[in-house]
Amino acid sequence: MTTVAQAQPNIALIKYWGKRDHSQNLPAVSSLSVTLQSLWTRMSVEFRDNDGPDTLLVNDAQAPAMLARVSHCLDLVAGPVRPRADVISHSNFPIGAGLASSASAFAALVIAAEGECGGSRNLLDLARIAGASSGSAARSLYGGFVVLTARQDEIDVQTVCESSEWPLEVVVAITEEGPKPVGSGEAMIRGEKTSPFYSSWIERQDDDLTAARDAVLARDFAKLGAIAEHNCLKMHSVMWSSRPPIVYWNSATLSSMETIRALQADGLPVFFTIDAGPQVKAVCLPEAADAVTVALRQTRGVLNTMRSSLGPGARKMEVV
Repeated sequence: MTTVAQAQPNIALIKYWGKRDHSQNLPAVSSLSVTLQSLWTRMSVEFRDNDGPDTLLVNDAQAPAMLARVSHCLDLVAGPVRPRADVISHSNFPIGAGLASSASAFAALVIAAEGECGGSRNLLDLARIAGASSGSAARSLYGGFVVLTARQDEIDVQTVCESSEWPLEVVVAITEEGPKPVGSGEAMIRGEKTSPFYSSWIERQDDDLTAARDAVLARDFAKLGAIAEHNCLKMHSVMWSSRPPIVYWNSATLSSMETIRALQADGLPVFFTIDAGPQVKAVCLPEAADAVTVALRQTRGVLNTMRSSLGPGARKMEVV
């Protein structure tokens, strides 16, 4: 019997960048994110008795480059001595392009695999397994505003504000559809080893997280926007100052940021954030979402826009 699960990507407002422990994939810093509603990855897992390797289809194509990570994640859920698995993944948004596709994929994978093997782990245990495969995947197990706390030997994850309690909107400006040239894992290692700003990034992260969490709890949009933009630009400063530098942005990324600055100058409640990729995410109050979408669609170099409210965490789906 096949088990299917769905998870949404999450957008970090206070970023995760760097690892405390590479062998366990533990993040170096704590982070705060929002889980989206309209973007999703659906993952089906079916264990089989016959011999042979695990198989993986991603959007109807073989994905050998990702198969080892998927098999390792299945081992963490079901144990290394397990039946082989057929895994099928579908996403309704570009993958490997800076839209947290690995977060939604591995969050959905652990839910589907846990269901397929009849396990009964709690949500935090599953989040820790997902995080061992993709650091940001742990946050996609939870909905709304999510804080991931990086401890010495493990992570804690919790929703601090449900999506219904502060229903923000996110408009994504797609400025490039292909995969990014340098993966996040490799980019983090390069930043840790070579950026002169990396130590400052680590030292100041808790202050940013406290400010952002307080803003969420107070529903203070202006304060949240200011600290989120500041934290985003600091993370990219680490990338830009790495050797060789890592620059994910393109001209449309910069143009989209200028569009958002212009909207802010006109009094619209919107701010930007950018993950490890060229896409710009405009976070706004619901009443501004139409205007933000139109403005970004008209921005030079923007290929498309995707709009989403905030949504729930990963969950098992009914198979019809």
